[in-house]
Amino acid sequence: MWKRLAAAVGSMFVLVGCGEGGEPAPTPVAPAAKAPGPAYKTKPSPTLAAIKARGHLNCGVHPGLAGFAFRDDRGTWRGFDVDICRAVAAATLGDAKAVRYSAISAQDRFSALQAGQIDILSRNTSWTFARDAGLGLDFPVITYYDGQGFMVPKALLLSSADELNGARICVQAGTASEANLADYFRARGLKYTPVVVASEADARNAYQAEKCDAFTADVAALASARSVMNSPGAHVILPTVISKEPLGPVVRQDDPVWTDIVRWTVYALVLAEEYGLDSKTAPEALKTSTDVRVRRLLGAQDAFGPMLGLSEDWAYRAIVQVGAYDEVFARNVGPDSALRLERGHNALWNAAPPGLLYAPPVR
Repeated sequence: MWKRLAAAVGSMFVLVGCGEGGEPAPTPVAPAAKAPGPAYKTKPSPTLAAIKARGHLNCGVHPGLAGFAFRDDRGTWRGFDVDICRAVAAATLGDAKAVRYSAISAQDRFSALQAGQIDILSRNTSWTFARDAGLGLDFPVITYYDGQGFMVPKALLLSSADELNGARICVQAGTASEANLADYFRARGLKYTPVVVASEADARNAYQAEKCDAFTADVAALASARSVMNSPGAHVILPTVISKEPLGPVVRQDDPVWTDIVRWTVYALVLAEEYGLDSKTAPEALKTSTDVRVRRLLGAQDAFGPMLGLSEDWAYRAIVQVGAYDEVFARNVGPDSALRLERGHNALWNAAPPGLLYAPPVR
C-alpha cells in the first residue's frame, strides 16, 4: 500500500512539471511595464499667432455700460469686461495696454466675432445653449454670475415683478432679456406692453422719460443704468430675479487653444484671490513664497505657460498688471465703484458666505 501511495505522489510531481504531451510547462510571463503618463505637447493657436504678429489684441466691448465698459474723461476704456481683455493681453503679449477696443452693439456682437473683426468678445454676454451650440462660438469661462431683474420708481412701492401686470416695460431688442420677459409673464398669465428699444441707453432714456413703467435687464446692467440717472435714489431694483445669466467672454470655436488661453487667464485671476495674492503682493510672492500652488501659478516652479504657447510668467503678468479677481470686481462694480454691488454669487467658493467662483488648479 505504502509503495502504491509513494508512486502516485511521484506521478503528481511529474504531471505538475509538464504540460500536455509531456512538454515542459511554459515559463511565466513577466508583468507588463507600466504605461507612461500622458504626453503634454504645445499646440499652435492661429489666433495667438495673429495677435503676436500684429502686436495687439482686438477686443469687442459694450459701447457704454458703466462699470463694465466705458470711456473715461481721457478717452481710456475702463470697466470689468475691459479688464478681462487687458488680462488676456498681459498674458499673451506681456502688456495689458496692447488692446484695441471696438464698441459693438448687441445685435452685431456675434457676427463681428464670426467675421474675425475681433479676437474676443467681452461684452456682458450670457452663455446659453443656442449661442454655444448654434453659432460656432465658445464660451470659455464665466466671469460674472448675474440674473435678469426689474427697475421701477421707488414711489410705486412695488415689492415683486408679479405686481407689474399690465405695465409698460422697457427692454432691449436682440437680447436674452426680451425672450426671458415674454416667458416669465406668459408662464404666470400676466400681461404687459413691451417697449422695445435698440440699446440700454435708449431703454434708460425711455424709462426716465416715463415712456415705460419698468426697465428690465440683467441686475448688474440695471445697477449700471441707475448709477448714471438724474436721481439714482428715486429708483429701486426689485428682488425678483427671473433668469440665470452666466456672463463671460466669447471666442470662435475653431481655435481650442485660444479658448484655453482665455479660460486660464480668467482662472489665474480667480486663483490669485484664492491664494491671497494681488497686484501689489505678487512680486514679493514670486521671490519668497514656499507655497507650491503660488509658485506654479506665478511661474516660479514648473512650466505651464509653454503648453499654451505662453511664457512661464503669463499669469504673473496678468495679475500684476490687472489684478486678482477681487481687485477687478471692487474697482469696477464693487465697493470702490459707483455701482457698489455685493459679491453675492460672484464670491469665491470658500468665502463666507460662499459664492460660485471656483477655478481648477494649475498643476
